[in-house]
Amino acid sequence: MEEFSPAVPILRSFDESEARDFYLRYLGFSVVFEHRFAADLPLYMSVRRAGCELHLSEHHGDATPGSAVRIGVDDIDALHAELTERGHPRLRPGVQDQPWGTREITLTDPFGNRIIFWQDRAP
Repeated sequence: MEEFSPAVPILRSFDESEARDFYLRYLGFSVVFEHRFAADLPLYMSVRRAGCELHLSEHHGDATPGSAVRIGVDDIDALHAELTERGHPRLRPGVQDQPWGTREITLTDPFGNRIIFWQDRAP
């Protein structure tokens, strides 16, 4: 049987400083790599936290603004406490119990992409 590695979503971004504030400072991701074809051209950046990697692209056509990605976590309450402590001027997320058996935190990044952190609810 073939083995697959985890998918790496590409999310559209439009402003480097807002992307860094949201993904690095607020969500706690770290930069894996950054690439520009030239100093005045759009940024393509990879960020990672634990086993989750996301690519953020300012390049037109790489991704569609308003996309959504679901990221599983081991402790949704700990993540919620961490995000609350860091704070964000436009976000005050809560943890929602969903009827399909998950607990979720839904955030919208500065570019309209939805980031949904989820954990299975204990039986």
